[in-house]
Amino acid sequence: MRLNLLPGAHCQDAVRTLNTLQTNANYLEMVKRKRGDPQTQLEAMKLYLARSGLQVEDLDQLNIIHITGTKGKGSTCAFTERILRSYGLKTGFFSSPHLVQVRERIRINGQPISSELFTKHFWRLYHRLEETKDDSSCVSMPGYFRFLTLMAFHVFLQEKVDLAVLEVGIGGAYDCTNIIRKPVVCGITSLGIDHTGLLGDTMEKIAWQKGGIFKSGVPAFTVLQPDEPLAVLRDRAQQISCPLYLCPPLQALEEGGPPLTLGLEGEHQWSNAALALQVARCWLQQKGYQDAGELKASRPSLPGQLPLAPVFQPTPRMQQGLRHTEWPGRTQLLRRGPLTWYLDGAHPPSSMQACVRWFRQALHRCERPDSGSEVRVLLFNSTGDRDSAALLKLLQPCQFDYAIFCPNLAEMASTDNADQQNFTVTLDQVLLRCLAHQQHWSRLHEEQVSPDPWSTPGQEQDGPASLLLAPHPPHTHSASSLVFSCISHALQWITQGRDPLFQPPSPPRGLLAHPVADSGAMVLQEAAAIHVLVTGSLHLVGGVLKLLEPSLSQ
Repeated sequence: MRLNLLPGAHCQDAVRTLNTLQTNANYLEMVKRKRGDPQTQLEAMKLYLARSGLQVEDLDQLNIIHITGTKGKGSTCAFTERILRSYGLKTGFFSSPHLVQVRERIRINGQPISSELFTKHFWRLYHRLEETKDDSSCVSMPGYFRFLTLMAFHVFLQEKVDLAVLEVGIGGAYDCTNIIRKPVVCGITSLGIDHTGLLGDTMEKIAWQKGGIFKSGVPAFTVLQPDEPLAVLRDRAQQISCPLYLCPPLQALEEGGPPLTLGLEGEHQWSNAALALQVARCWLQQKGYQDAGELKASRPSLPGQLPLAPVFQPTPRMQQGLRHTEWPGRTQLLRRGPLTWYLDGAHPPSSMQACVRWFRQALHRCERPDSGSEVRVLLFNSTGDRDSAALLKLLQPCQFDYAIFCPNLAEMASTDNADQQNFTVTLDQVLLRCLAHQQHWSRLHEEQVSPDPWSTPGQEQDGPASLLLAPHPPHTHSASSLVFSCISHALQWITQGRDPLFQPPSPPRGLLAHPVADSGAMVLQEAAAIHVLVTGSLHLVGGVLKLLEPSLSQ
């Protein structure tokens, strides 16, 4: 029988075959060209679902929580999943992108599905779609993201999860996850500008796309947004009779109870946690659970505004869920000998602002070495249609000694690791992009932008919004930057053999054949503390984690 896997048909073979499907980047280009009727994209997804052996009605069994937004949607999903798992529920969680291995996108009880389960479900779905495809059709097989969405539905149904948390891929209205008819509850995280070529170039247009996940009669929650996009969300909800609520801040839920501890760092996670608590509580109530948090005194909504979500006392199990939430690659710290790695895959400007705030506050809290110098290194990449110059300008106040740019390629030869392969761009293209980043960075230093966009007039010098990271005397190499051809080479130069767990072979000949690399190597070898911020792309963060934490690849 076809499903009895042949020798060698293991997980990497499945991932290599998956990679041959139309990738997300190409899919975006296709959608941009065919924006005349994006509704046809959802209809096509329903046809793929039917060809795979499921009907849209079957997805109602999954008790879905549907989450979209511009920033924090993955973290909000992670908080939500962990809270509900604390109630003893069997959870499914579909997210994107993956950091190290593609099976991270489909999780059961917080863990990526096993290689065996991934392989079994991949080939089963792949063969079903192959057998039912119409060769005369130009879309006979679904693209990469669509395929994984279909696969997640099959896995969650066959594994009999109690609920599934679905993170929207891009947008909402026309995202392929939006074929679901009847989620239990929906959530929208903070909105910002991203994917403008697909979603629109204003907050209002983006809000319209995000509000497309609303369903008639299905409760929805959002966090505080600017007035204009919030009005769009309100109108979208009213048009289809979707009850939409505004989440009160996390501090309101803390009042009169113990302080809440979050497993994820950064002040911006408070908003994500507040949304996750409301979504999780609503799900519990909809499913008849009694232990869903005692109501406190309600706060009246102002006329013309969204009704406020209830203020309640988070239960011990909710508190436990928030405390134990893990979401790698987002405001993540790794301390290794003299090196501290700050990992955050921020890519839209609003997320980068939050990342910089977190990084500067973390530096402000860390202990200064008794002797010796401190060095700050930026490792950056940005892809797609994002404005890398704007992102780099936000990073400038961090006072980096070195800025390192490299592609989202873990190693030069990645053929042995299908999870990291990307067929949508050539090495020349990504290296040219990195050189453009370097030019932007150099130009920013030449302009000598003196005002700090992070400082607020009238605040105390040691206030959190005006962290100047003193003492940090300027070095002669303060504007130095380098481009490396892959992440491994960049890490070899940054670590100088001083990370106790990252011990690659000797650097390739010529790696240090550059004046900046040579002089910087001496500085890094002698530094008492090295702080490395890795940001700009979740794929970059994933490549770094693959090398720093080899266990993630097992």
